[in-house]
Amino acid sequence: MKAFTLPTLRIVVLAAGFSARLGKPKALARVHGSTLIERTVGLLAPFARSSKIIVVIPPGAARYRIGTHARSVAFIANPTRTAGLSSSVRRGITQARYSAAVLLLPVDLADLQRRDIARLIARWRGARRSVVARWVQARAGTPLILPRWLYARARGLAGDRGLRDLVRGLPNDAVSLVMLPSAESDVDTVRDLERARRRVRPRNS
Repeated sequence: MKAFTLPTLRIVVLAAGFSARLGKPKALARVHGSTLIERTVGLLAPFARSSKIIVVIPPGAARYRIGTHARSVAFIANPTRTAGLSSSVRRGITQARYSAAVLLLPVDLADLQRRDIARLIARWRGARRSVVARWVQARAGTPLILPRWLYARARGLAGDRGLRDLVRGLPNDAVSLVMLPSAESDVDTVRDLERARRRVRPRNS
């Protein structure tokens, strides 16, 4: 597959959550021989040739760095993660503040495929002032690309709802939704992890 060069799009992986329902850090859960953080970073690497992938992690989480192509990753600790998902979103956007847009996604999309990320980015390239997000029952979900004009509003978020309320408050013509079948399954519980391990390993193409 042809590599993409994205000089104005930064990628932020959200991996600082408490994973309370799973009982252990999602980022370190293994599926098909790789941790979710290893798989996610490897999947995204071709889309970040000109800048490092930003991974928001818990404070002191040295284990998250093992096996993750550290040269292509900037690990950013979130010391306020008890404030909810929005605190990690704010942390990532602050690090990516000079970019034209930021692609945000959680670390637990065990089936995510590279071609779906390419589809999301291609849509954004044709509508750079729009929020481009995964279609979830006619609403926006993650992965999601947030344009720079919304950074200030995103940094004002609070709680555990991430960007959901911000995007839902935008006019319809400011949001573009894309079907991303490989992003439908996340790993929240032990049962989710078991299912991911049983499924045929998805290709990255």
